[in-house]
Amino acid sequence: MKKFFKFVGLALIIALFYVGFTTYPKLDLISGFSAKSIASGHFIDGRSQEMIERGDNDIKLIDLATNTIDDAGKFAIASVYGLKERKAIYREGLGATLITEDFDLNKPYEVPKRTKLNNNLPFPYGNLEPKDTLFSNVDYTKLNAAVANAFDKKGEINKRSRSVLVIYKDKIIAEKYDTGFDKESKILGWSMTKSITATMFGILQKQGKYDIYKSAPIAEWQKDDRKIITTNDLLHMNSGLEWEENYSTICDATNMLFQEKDMSRSQLVKPAAFKPNTNWNYSSGTTNLLCGILRSQFKTQQEYLDFWYTDLIDRIGMNSMVIETDMKGNFVGSSYGWATTRDWAKFGLLYLHKGNWNGDQVFDESWAKYVATPTKGSKGDYGGHFWLNAGGRYPDAPRDLYSCNGFQGQKVFIIPSLDLVIVRMGLTEDAKFDVNGMLKGIIGSLSLNTKSPK
Repeated sequence: MKKFFKFVGLALIIALFYVGFTTYPKLDLISGFSAKSIASGHFIDGRSQEMIERGDNDIKLIDLATNTIDDAGKFAIASVYGLKERKAIYREGLGATLITEDFDLNKPYEVPKRTKLNNNLPFPYGNLEPKDTLFSNVDYTKLNAAVANAFDKKGEINKRSRSVLVIYKDKIIAEKYDTGFDKESKILGWSMTKSITATMFGILQKQGKYDIYKSAPIAEWQKDDRKIITTNDLLHMNSGLEWEENYSTICDATNMLFQEKDMSRSQLVKPAAFKPNTNWNYSSGTTNLLCGILRSQFKTQQEYLDFWYTDLIDRIGMNSMVIETDMKGNFVGSSYGWATTRDWAKFGLLYLHKGNWNGDQVFDESWAKYVATPTKGSKGDYGGHFWLNAGGRYPDAPRDLYSCNGFQGQKVFIIPSLDLVIVRMGLTEDAKFDVNGMLKGIIGSLSLNTKSPK
C-alpha cells in the first residue's frame, strides 16, 4: 500500500511539474488577454465583469485568470493564482490598452476628433431607424427561420451567436440579437479590423497620396533583400517575411498583442524567408506594420488619428466604432476594432456599392475589385485583407462573396451578385458554427438565381 501511495504521489508531482512547466510561460499572455478583454468590454460596451468572464473570456486557460475592475481609475487588472499580474487602462477615444509597469500614465496623449452624422435619413445613410420594407421575392418565414437557427436554443451554448443582421438592397430584412445584446451593443470584430486598415490605403490611393505598388517606405529594409517588398505584397499577406500565427501557443502574434509596446515593429524586424509573392502567410503583424506605414504618411499623431475617422469611419456614419491603440499610439489595425452590428454592416455596404456612400466616392471602384481578387498561393481564399469565396469555401454561396473575418466567427459577408450584406457576430469558429448552412438558408429565402456570376 505504501508503494502505491508513493507511486500516486510521484505521479501527482510529475503531473504538477508538467502543468507548471507548460503553463507558467503562458501566464503573461493569459492575464494579459484577460485584463485587456475585461477593460475593453466593460468600458467600451458597458458589460459587467461577470458577463465578460462568462462570454468573451470563456476560453481554455483564459478562464484561469482572476480579474478586478476599477471604475474610478478606468482600468482592469488580471492575474493567474496571484502570478503575472497585468493591467489594461481605458482612455476615451483610444479604447483599452494593455500596459507594462514602465508605462507613463501621466504623459499627455492625443485622441481622434469625432463627428456624427446629423441628417434626417434612416439607416444606413443616417442615424434614424430604418423604414419597414417588404420585398415580394423574400420568403420571410424561411429567412427568419434561417436567422433563428444561427442562435442557440434555450439552455444551449454551442452556436453562441450574438447578432445576425441581413441587409438586402440597402434595407434590413432580418435582425436578431442574443440575450444581453441589442442594436446599440458594441462588439469586437477582431481581425475584421484588418479590412478597415486596408481600406485606408484605398482612400490614400484615391487621394493620389500613395502608390501601393512601390516598395514599402521602411528605412530598415533598404539595405537588404526586403527592399523589394511592396505595400501590395503586404496587403496580400505575401511579403515572404517570417511570421507565426498560432493562437494555441506562444507565437509571434500572441507576443505582439500581449507583450509589445509598439506593435507596428513586430513584423518589421522579421527577416525574409521567401521572395515576395511566392508564399502566402496570414499575419496580424503585417497588418500592424501597415498601420505603422500609415502613421509615417502624416506629420503629426493627431493627423494620423483623425484620418481613420474623418476619411472613413465617421464619414460613413460608423459613429459607434472605436479602434484601440497600442502603448505607442498606433492603431491596432490587426485586431481591435469595436462597433455595433449595424455599423459593421455599413462597412459591408460601402464595399457592396464599390466605395460609393450615398453619392460620396470614398475610394475608387477599382479598389473593391482589388481586395476581392485572389492573392497568389491562397487557393482563392484571400484577397487584399479580405477573405474570398472564389475557391468555394462556402459551397452554397455565390463565388463572388467576399468578407471581413475575425476570431471566434465575426463575419461581414458582401455578396454583390445578390445585393446582399450579412453580418454575424459570435463566439464560435466555423468548425462549431455552420457558416455555410446559415448562408444557404438566408440566400435560399430569396427568389433569385443564386448561381455564381461568370
